[in-house]
Amino acid sequence: MREMAARIEIGAYFIALGLLALFGAELRHWIIMTVLFLILLAVEALNTAIEAIVDHISPERSDFARDAKDLGSAGVFFVVLATKCYLIAAILSSLGFFDF
Repeated sequence: MREMAARIEIGAYFIALGLLALFGAELRHWIIMTVLFLILLAVEALNTAIEAIVDHISPERSDFARDAKDLGSAGVFFVVLATKCYLIAAILSSLGFFDF
């Protein structure tokens, strides 16, 4: 992927895997983290597609273009937030704070 955001997300994935290894997370946490990152990359790809289409349809500034791009970015943000929450929960579970 050429998108800078996707490169950052891939880097974050490897950092997350390192944290899971460091804290001795179970295999299921690794699998779920991988699935969440794949979903994140899929949503990022859809967001990029939305931006490309909007730029083609409406090259000038418009409320339509702004709203479409903002909603696509919001979708990416929510998946990033869900992934971070899961990572924190998996680490806390690995440390014995609760069974997850």
